[in-house]
Amino acid sequence: MGLFSWLFRSRDKPFKNIWSTPFSFGISSSGKAVNQNTAMRTTAVYACVRLLAESIAGLPLCVHQYKNGGRERAVKHPLYPILHDEPNPEMTSFIFRETMMTHLLLWGNAYAQIVRDGMGRVIGLYPLLPNQMTVDRDESGAIFYTYLVNSDEKNSKRWKKKTQVILKAKDVLHIPGLGFDGLVGYSPIAMAKNAVGLTISCEEYGASFFANGARPGGVLEHPGLVKDYDRLRDSWQAAYGGSNNAGKVAILEEGMKYQAIGIPPEEAQFLETRKFQVSEIARLYHVPPHMIGDLEHSTFSNIEQQSLEFVKYTLNPWMVRWEQSLAKALFNKNERSQYFIKFNVDGLMRGDYQSRMQGYSIGRQNGWLSANDIRDMEDMNPIPDEEGGNLYLINGNMAKLKDAGAAYDPMAGDAGLLATPDGGLVVME
Repeated sequence: MGLFSWLFRSRDKPFKNIWSTPFSFGISSSGKAVNQNTAMRTTAVYACVRLLAESIAGLPLCVHQYKNGGRERAVKHPLYPILHDEPNPEMTSFIFRETMMTHLLLWGNAYAQIVRDGMGRVIGLYPLLPNQMTVDRDESGAIFYTYLVNSDEKNSKRWKKKTQVILKAKDVLHIPGLGFDGLVGYSPIAMAKNAVGLTISCEEYGASFFANGARPGGVLEHPGLVKDYDRLRDSWQAAYGGSNNAGKVAILEEGMKYQAIGIPPEEAQFLETRKFQVSEIARLYHVPPHMIGDLEHSTFSNIEQQSLEFVKYTLNPWMVRWEQSLAKALFNKNERSQYFIKFNVDGLMRGDYQSRMQGYSIGRQNGWLSANDIRDMEDMNPIPDEEGGNLYLINGNMAKLKDAGAAYDPMAGDAGLLATPDGGLVVME
């Protein structure tokens, strides 16, 4: 029995402080500090985070109910307006999900406080900063969260102290990213900080290059002894440094010569390195490069397919992560068997007009789409029932496989047909 109790006990507690692990923010191999702020200053990281955050935030998020073997929107459920419209009085659903998704993409975790009424029903969701949150287990193995809140100190106008707030698992919506223990996610930026650090270094080098007149540094050679070399260097920089002074004619006195040093950026493959780093960041977030402005390998024939793959292989895992985390945190056990939460991606998967019309035609002719089903997907008003808007049709030349020989064998099949000498068919009574 002791062996089984050891096998089925709660797992080890997660890291109390994920920033102290080897996969934390810090100094990269290129010597640049990598954190959520410095990473977002690079255009590639900003573009990827913005694309994914806005894509998830812009999708309709609804509560659905299982009903009569199908499903329908549960617009009367208390969670419906919270998820679809307004999670709290300060945010719309778009802003809330955009903020949470940004936390998830930068820190690897997204947290929100769940506010409930006296009956335990959810009445609000408020985002919490991931870098202020730690996850731990108590002595019984239950998960709890510790959040650090800034509070004004009465005796000091300058400094603020941290106040710890303990939150139970039922009071926190936690969406973890990819991690090692299934409880706490790891930051993509921290996991690939060397790639992000190299991107930061490339951008800073390019800015410094143009700040120095778009040419590498050099030395001023003087045939004699220069006593006030600081003044000479500063006056040279003021006259010829910076992109605004590029191309000016330099005037050298007293036999001085200018000797350029360093290697030109084209020889150091500076531009190629910057292009590669854009692809590296796109690979980190599994984003097609053309969606963040890199059209080098995109053509008219494959760009639509890449966009569809973006929905299937990039957005879909994030959506499933969101849907299951929301259902786990916001539904009680009884509700989980009756309701579910789902994003609607039909708008992203629609394709071009001709492809949609061909798909609708196949569905209409094979009887699994009605006119109103098609009009609903095209955001058109329905046709009244009396005009056949909800009528399902099939081709008239289709029959059951077992009825295929009924015209030659009156005893076969359900149709009960008898062939006449002139080639006609008579229904058998």
